[in-house]
Amino acid sequence: MSEATPRRVRVTSPRTGAVRAQRVPAAREIDAQTPLGEVYMSSLLRSQLRLALLALTTLGVLVGGIPLLFWLFPDLSDVLVLAVPLPWLLLAFAVYPCLFGIGWLYVRAAERNERDFADVVDRS
Repeated sequence: MSEATPRRVRVTSPRTGAVRAQRVPAAREIDAQTPLGEVYMSSLLRSQLRLALLALTTLGVLVGGIPLLFWLFPDLSDVLVLAVPLPWLLLAFAVYPCLFGIGWLYVRAAERNERDFADVVDRS
């Protein structure tokens, strides 16, 4: 006598007909200007503002510190380097490499902030 093969049974979840919750990407939240999107954007703007204020403060201390240095130590004003007074030499030539360095560091840090922001948005 041959054994009867069992009949196949399809097992389904009772929730298969339910609408699945869709994950809304953070980029869509930002585009739609929802409160969550505003939180994302304000965090990026806050980090970029903090970075800009740091760069501006560094620049102010650097450029504003040179006259202060010569005011505190007036004998330095009489120093000549290649027949050029030291204050003029510092203000004319030494400041620009520092400005370039501050700008270069600022751009790198701003791009890093934007990359980190993009990573957070992509993960959401």
